[in-house]
Parts: sequence; C-alpha cells; structure tokens
Amino acid sequence: MQLKFPRRLLRHGALTIGTAAGACAAAVFAAAQVPSGVARANPLIAGLMDICTTSDPAEAGFAAENDAAMARMMAGMSIKSSGDVDRDFAEMMIAHHQGAIDMALAELRHGNNEQLRRIAQGIIVEQQQEIAAMRLALGQPLPPSAPAPTQAGRM
Repeated sequence: MQLKFPRRLLRHGALTIGTAAGACAAAVFAAAQVPSGVARANPLIAGLMDICTTSDPAEAGFAAENDAAMARMMAGMSIKSSGDVDRDFAEMMIAHHQGAIDMALAELRHGNNEQLRRIAQGIIVEQQQEIAAMRLALGQPLPPSAPAPTQAGRM
C-alpha cells in the first residue's frame, strides 16, 4: 500500500505533520495486526486508512478533522453517571453539540457548496446557543465572549 501525505494537513489550524504521520503509522500498524476484513470493519482504523491513502488533499483534510471531531464527541459523551439525570443529559448533549460545531467548522474549511456552508454556519450559531443554555441550566459559568469561529477569515 502506498501512503500519501496530503499537504493541506499542514496548513494553519489543521493537523501537524507529526500528528498526521503518527495517525497514518498507527492505522498501518493496527491494520497489520488484524485480518483485512476486521480492519476495514473497525471505523477508527478504516477512517485513518482513508485519510492516509486518499489522493485528494481537501478530502483528506476534511476527513481528518471530521474523524477527530467524532472521536472527541464520542469521548465526551461517554460519561460516568453522576446520579443526576439532568446533569448527565446536559453533559452528554454539550459534547454532542460541540461535535456538531467541530464538524460544521470542517465543512467551512473544506467545503465548496455555498448552501451547505450556510447551513454549517447556522449549525455553529444554534449549537453554541444551546450549549450556553444548558450550561446556564446547570449553573455553570459561560465562557468569555469571543469572535465566532467563522469570523477568523475565510473558512
């Protein structure tokens, strides 16, 4: 198998070369440890292999960011029960909403369809508002005001 390293992963705000190379090495190592069908059935290994073998830099950048967002979201949703249904619900939903924001940002960075880019912008605004409402409902402080992620230049 020939691995290709997309240059787009080196741009500001994306993966570093060390992180991307490490992810590709991990995918190759993991795939070599299990039968081919099993490796492809594992979503993490399959996603990493797709990132490392694509010839389309835009797709590789999107796939890397989207896979990272999904992994962070799933980790954030895997909470230990606090015994408070409302708190547990809000903590899981905050992680879920942040995942949606991260995926929408990946669309803005790599997508070209203007209608989908507008939808992604709307997702970011709506999900940030819902995260703020859930934090307030839990009595948590809101983060300090900052420019919207979409205001940091062309995405």
